[in-house]
Amino acid sequence: MNITDIRVRLMTKEDSKLKAYASITIDGCFVVHDIKVLEGNQGYFVLMPRRKTPDGEFVDIAHPINTETRNEISQKVLEAFEKEKANNPA
Repeated sequence: MNITDIRVRLMTKEDSKLKAYASITIDGCFVVHDIKVLEGNQGYFVLMPRRKTPDGEFVDIAHPINTETRNEISQKVLEAFEKEKANNPA
């Protein structure tokens, strides 16, 4: 898998834990939208796109099936987020 593009949209609400939405393009032919960058107690982390089921649970719409891929996506999305944040100071 090769992530060929990452786009980050920063959120402007300062009191929100949601800091950005990201979209990644994989191998120049598949896009995953609505990846969230959230701020937690131990720093920023990535949350894959999800939806709420009728019984109130949240389930991922798209997600990596192994730890290596999850870590790669998280690392690259967070790097792109930090770069976007540095280029657009509040």
